[in-house]
Amino acid sequence: MTIEQKKQHLLATLSQISDSQRRFAHVVECGRRQPALEEALKTDQFRVEGCLARLWLVPSFREGRCHFRTDSDSAIMKGVAGLLCEFYSGQTPEEVVTTTPYFLADVGITQHLSPNRRNGLGRIWERMRDFAAAQRT
Repeated sequence: MTIEQKKQHLLATLSQISDSQRRFAHVVECGRRQPALEEALKTDQFRVEGCLARLWLVPSFREGRCHFRTDSDSAIMKGVAGLLCEFYSGQTPEEVVTTTPYFLADVGITQHLSPNRRNGLGRIWERMRDFAAAQRT
Protein backbone atom coordinates (compact mmCIF):
# COMPACT_ATOMS: atom_id res chain seq x y z
CA MET A 1 0.00 0.00 0.00
CA THR A 2 1.40 3.42 -0.89
CA ILE A 3 1.68 6.06 1.78
CA GLU A 4 -1.09 8.07 0.10
CA GLN A 5 -3.36 5.01 0.19
CA LYS A 6 -2.49 4.50 3.86
CA LYS A 7 -3.29 8.15 4.54
CA GLN A 8 -6.68 7.94 2.81
CA HIS A 9 -7.48 4.67 4.60
CA LEU A 10 -6.54 6.11 7.99
CA LEU A 11 -8.54 9.29 7.39
CA ALA A 12 -11.55 7.27 6.25
CA THR A 13 -11.33 4.96 9.26
CA LEU A 14 -11.06 7.79 11.76
CA SER A 15 -13.71 9.89 10.01
CA GLN A 16 -16.24 7.08 10.43
CA ILE A 17 -16.19 7.81 14.15
CA SER A 18 -18.31 10.96 14.24
CA ASP A 19 -17.61 12.07 17.81
CA SER A 20 -14.12 13.57 18.17
CA GLN A 21 -13.73 12.34 21.76
CA ARG A 22 -14.57 8.78 20.70
CA ARG A 23 -12.18 9.06 17.77
CA PHE A 24 -9.38 10.04 20.12
CA ALA A 25 -10.38 7.25 22.51
CA HIS A 26 -10.13 4.83 19.57
CA VAL A 27 -6.52 5.91 18.96
CA VAL A 28 -5.71 5.41 22.65
CA GLU A 29 -7.33 1.97 22.62
CA CYS A 30 -5.29 0.98 19.55
CA GLY A 31 -2.18 1.98 21.51
CA ARG A 32 -3.20 -0.24 24.41
CA ARG A 33 -3.41 -3.22 22.08
CA GLN A 34 0.12 -2.72 20.75
CA PRO A 35 2.79 -4.99 22.13
CA ALA A 36 5.16 -3.41 24.62
CA LEU A 37 8.78 -2.94 23.70
CA GLU A 38 11.21 -5.29 25.34
CA GLU A 39 12.79 -3.70 28.42
CA ALA A 40 16.23 -3.96 26.77
CA LEU A 41 15.06 -1.42 24.15
CA LYS A 42 13.80 1.12 26.67
CA THR A 43 17.12 2.92 26.76
CA ASP A 44 18.24 6.51 26.34
CA GLN A 45 19.29 5.67 22.78
CA PHE A 46 15.63 5.19 21.80
CA ARG A 47 14.04 7.67 24.22
CA VAL A 48 12.21 10.56 22.63
CA GLU A 49 12.81 13.70 24.60
CA GLY A 50 10.38 16.59 24.59
CA CYS A 51 7.28 15.38 26.39
CA LEU A 52 6.50 14.62 30.00
CA ALA A 53 5.77 10.95 29.33
CA ARG A 54 8.54 8.45 28.81
CA LEU A 55 8.41 7.57 25.14
CA TRP A 56 10.65 5.31 23.07
CA LEU A 57 10.93 4.97 19.30
CA VAL A 58 12.88 2.08 17.81
CA PRO A 59 13.57 2.49 14.08
CA SER A 60 14.91 -0.16 11.72
CA PHE A 61 15.63 -0.39 8.02
CA ARG A 62 15.03 -3.57 6.04
CA GLU A 63 14.82 -4.24 2.33
CA GLY A 64 14.73 -0.54 1.48
CA ARG A 65 11.89 0.25 3.89
CA CYS A 66 11.69 2.04 7.22
CA HIS A 67 10.03 0.32 10.18
CA PHE A 68 9.17 1.82 13.55
CA ARG A 69 8.11 0.50 16.94
CA THR A 70 7.19 2.53 19.97
CA ASP A 71 6.17 2.34 23.59
CA SER A 72 5.29 4.84 26.28
CA ASP A 73 4.22 4.96 29.88
CA SER A 74 1.36 7.20 28.73
CA ALA A 75 -1.61 5.52 27.02
CA ILE A 76 -2.28 8.68 25.00
CA MET A 77 1.28 8.97 23.71
CA LYS A 78 1.50 5.25 23.04
CA GLY A 79 -1.67 5.48 20.95
CA VAL A 80 -0.60 8.52 18.95
CA ALA A 81 2.99 7.31 18.50
CA GLY A 82 1.67 3.87 17.53
CA LEU A 83 -0.56 5.44 14.93
CA LEU A 84 2.48 7.16 13.40
CA CYS A 85 4.54 3.96 13.56
CA GLU A 86 1.85 2.01 11.78
CA PHE A 87 1.44 4.75 9.18
CA TYR A 88 5.13 5.18 8.36
CA SER A 89 6.31 1.57 8.77
CA GLY A 90 6.91 -0.23 5.51
CA GLN A 91 7.47 2.99 3.59
CA THR A 92 10.54 4.12 1.70
CA PRO A 93 12.78 6.77 3.24
CA GLU A 94 11.62 9.23 0.58
CA GLU A 95 7.95 8.66 1.47
CA VAL A 96 8.63 9.10 5.18
CA VAL A 97 10.63 12.29 4.67
CA THR A 98 8.14 13.92 2.31
CA THR A 99 4.85 13.00 4.04
CA THR A 100 4.16 15.01 7.18
CA PRO A 101 1.63 13.84 9.80
CA TYR A 102 -0.21 17.18 9.76
CA PHE A 103 -3.26 15.49 8.22
CA LEU A 104 -4.05 14.15 11.71
CA ALA A 105 -5.49 17.58 12.51
CA ASP A 106 -8.13 16.98 9.81
CA VAL A 107 -9.68 14.23 11.95
CA GLY A 108 -9.29 15.96 15.31
CA ILE A 109 -6.39 13.97 16.75
CA THR A 110 -3.91 16.76 17.46
CA GLN A 111 -6.55 19.12 18.85
CA HIS A 112 -7.05 16.85 21.85
CA LEU A 113 -3.38 16.78 22.80
CA SER A 114 -1.95 19.03 25.48
CA PRO A 115 0.88 21.34 24.37
CA ASN A 116 3.42 18.91 25.87
CA ARG A 117 1.90 15.98 23.99
CA ARG A 118 1.79 17.95 20.73
CA ASN A 119 5.45 18.68 21.32
CA GLY A 120 6.04 14.95 21.84
CA LEU A 121 4.21 14.20 18.59
CA GLY A 122 6.46 16.66 16.80
CA ARG A 123 9.53 15.01 18.31
CA ILE A 124 8.40 11.57 17.20
CA TRP A 125 7.92 12.84 13.66
CA GLU A 126 11.36 14.53 13.73
CA ARG A 127 13.02 11.29 14.85
CA MET A 128 11.24 9.29 12.16
CA ARG A 129 12.07 11.85 9.49
CA ASP A 130 15.71 12.09 10.56
CA PHE A 131 16.08 8.30 10.60
CA ALA A 132 14.51 8.01 7.14
CA ALA A 133 16.68 10.83 5.78
CA ALA A 134 19.79 9.01 6.98
CA GLN A 135 18.69 5.89 5.04
CA ARG A 136 18.34 7.67 1.69
CA THR A 137 20.78 6.55 -0.93
